[in-house]
Amino acid sequence: YIPTKDKTAVRIRISNDTAFLTLKGKNTGLTRSEFEYSIPVDDANQMIAELCSGPIIDKTRYVIEHNQHTWELDIFYGDNEGLIVAEIELESETESFDEPEWVAEEVSGDAKYYNSSLIHSPFKSWN
Repeated sequence: YIPTKDKTAVRIRISNDTAFLTLKGKNTGLTRSEFEYSIPVDDANQMIAELCSGPIIDKTRYVIEHNQHTWELDIFYGDNEGLIVAEIELESETESFDEPEWVAEEVSGDAKYYNSSLIHSPFKSWN
């Protein structure tokens, strides 16, 4: 994550041999704008080396299809070892969905679970 103002998050992600630049706007309820662009991996590595301050969020993401919805399950490592977060993207906040039995607790809107927060307050520091 690259530090910004006004709660905008700028992220560089490298996954296998692909890389992305993502900009996320400020949350309004559970909704926020998101723009994602493919970038060359060499550029992503250079951006991380030159522009990012602080730790890197290290995780493995699994994509799981469940009842016509796609869930992203993130298993964290490093300072966030032990944290597992599942996320679903919906067309609107009012869209209904079936929650898989493996979802334990609803944490939408709890900023401490945002990746941008985990940089400054990692899971290992929680009580």
